[in-house]
Amino acid sequence: MHDVRVLDLLAEQGLIEAGAYYVMDKARAFFVTRAKDNLQCQTVRRKAVNTLTGLISDHQVRLNGAISCKRYPDILRRVAYFDEETSKTYEFLTNNLSLPALTICALYRQRWQVELFFIWIKQHLRIKSFFGTNENAVKTQIWVAISTYVLIAIVKKKLHLNHSMHEILRVLSLNMVETAPIPALLKPSFESDQPTLTPIQGNLFQTLGH
Repeated sequence: MHDVRVLDLLAEQGLIEAGAYYVMDKARAFFVTRAKDNLQCQTVRRKAVNTLTGLISDHQVRLNGAISCKRYPDILRRVAYFDEETSKTYEFLTNNLSLPALTICALYRQRWQVELFFIWIKQHLRIKSFFGTNENAVKTQIWVAISTYVLIAIVKKKLHLNHSMHEILRVLSLNMVETAPIPALLKPSFESDQPTLTPIQGNLFQTLGH
């Protein structure tokens, strides 16, 4: 569900708390959001920033787009920041004019952590579908999947396994009722305990009579 729809539901149910920060989209509370590349605005006031911290600018702006200025006529704050980890420049919009600029950036960074968490879930946890879709069912199934992943990680470390987590999970899922030790299950199937026999087939191109 899109952020805007979630905020509409929160507003309808009266769940938006005064003084809280919602790092999603515009609402009747403080918000922090990414500025669009084609943002049309006019700078009202400039504030000095310490560029050594990664900050580029901290401006108070007013939207001057034909539609945006009517939808949001109030003053906004536009913070530009260069992130060394990604080597990218980000611009944030917020209706909070008092928090330090770095705090605004840090608030949005927390959103990145949430997005990275869901990306990690898709890449590592074996959740193809949910048996239930209510909040408790979803949380329970994700918790079980994470717990399973952590247990496998502990086993991998204690047994000093060189296999990847994905490979271990795949093998165990196919051998859930097996009683063999885990290292034995992970032993490559092409390995044989029998001694290698010398082939008896001759060489077609071997020169005879020498």
